[in-house]
Amino acid sequence: MSYRLDEQVGFLLRVLYQRNAELLTQALDGLTPTQWAVISMLAQVQECSQNLLGRMTAMDAATIKGVADRLAARGLVQFQDDPAHRRRVLVSLTPEGLALYDRLADAAAGVSDATLSRLSPAQAAKLVQLLKLAAG
Repeated sequence: MSYRLDEQVGFLLRVLYQRNAELLTQALDGLTPTQWAVISMLAQVQECSQNLLGRMTAMDAATIKGVADRLAARGLVQFQDDPAHRRRVLVSLTPEGLALYDRLADAAAGVSDATLSRLSPAQAAKLVQLLKLAAG
């Protein structure tokens, strides 16, 4: 038998992702990983188009719109028209969104360590390096 599920990259990544997503959701007061991705990216870049935000967080146009709309409904992000481009919408954190980021960032940073706790620090660093290379 040449195919073993438990040796497949996609399967192993999914198992690791499920562990990470559970830890992240617990650490972030119920925010989803995609919601946290948007909040943390906006904390980093401050403001950008919704389209660019989707690309930077690896979400398609429909997904980023839905996530951003849900965060806006919670008062965590805001939209404004881009004065330089009529059809472009800019997204940024509200003061409440930034305060949430500031409150949760340290907990979120610890999630990667917890996810990779079965590895030595050197192994964890190497895995992250290899994942970045593979994700390209």
